[in-house]
Amino acid sequence: MPVHPEAQQLLTALEELGLPPTEEMTVPNARAAIAGFVALQGEPVEVASVQNRTVPGPAGEIPVRVYTPVGAGQLPVVLYFHGGGWVIGDLDVVDRPCRQLASAAGAIVVSVDYRLAPEHRYPAAFDDCYAATAWVAEHAAELGGDPAKLAVAGDSAGGNLAAAVALAARDRTGPNLGAQLLIYPVTNFNFDTESYRENREGYLLTKSSMLWFWAHYLGAQDLDKDPYASPLRADNLVDLPPAYVATSEYDPLRDEGEAYAVRLGEAGVPVTAKRFDGMLHGFFWTLAATPSAANILDDMVSVLRRAWAG
Repeated sequence: MPVHPEAQQLLTALEELGLPPTEEMTVPNARAAIAGFVALQGEPVEVASVQNRTVPGPAGEIPVRVYTPVGAGQLPVVLYFHGGGWVIGDLDVVDRPCRQLASAAGAIVVSVDYRLAPEHRYPAAFDDCYAATAWVAEHAAELGGDPAKLAVAGDSAGGNLAAAVALAARDRTGPNLGAQLLIYPVTNFNFDTESYRENREGYLLTKSSMLWFWAHYLGAQDLDKDPYASPLRADNLVDLPPAYVATSEYDPLRDEGEAYAVRLGEAGVPVTAKRFDGMLHGFFWTLAATPSAANILDDMVSVLRRAWAG
């Protein structure tokens, strides 16, 4: 279908701001610019509590933000990894989406402020996300959570990290995850797909900006066969937790996300895949501007509840 009118209005508004393309910005300027997405997220949803704290990591303490919804007893827990190409983004830019998820799912959401590139190249972000997940699995009760009901989630580069953590949890025999929620995830270091050709420019995320992000993340490393960098290149995807994979029609990453969903299904993993027709990459950060896509929260909650009920 054509670009959704809400998405087109968003594109027009962003164009009127006159910001240079991401790949033409310095890293500090790109990080500052991303804060503008908060204004597109609506008013923050009230939750019972929000706590900033740290958890142990491989290179020191990892900042996290813990969202606890109203509810009694031990609650399920979702680890959330923000997007931003492993280079930009922070706890604040996903504060409102995490509040929405915690409230809708009735789950504690732990948002992880992992180390960013290029100061900390791969595997720093992955190492932090896995370490935070392992710590929460062991200490869930301290947060009011149920260690038997644990999931990972993330958008874009955060979806890449969530998929990688799910792979590592299988490979390292823990922690036990009940679900993985992958929102327009990066799954492969490959720019030769139909969606890259169709959407290389003009739809918010561009091929040039993805090249910029990957270059900062990997540096000179050759990681062709590393599944924790490119989950689609994993030898097999068996015995992974049930997955939700959301993609956007007008997104260079569309095909690699959908290819990952297909491979999960072929490996016997329960998977719910949904393409958001007419939408752009990044819509989970802009639900006030693109409310037609807000049913993604219903989808995510359904997958979580099915996983935790089993």
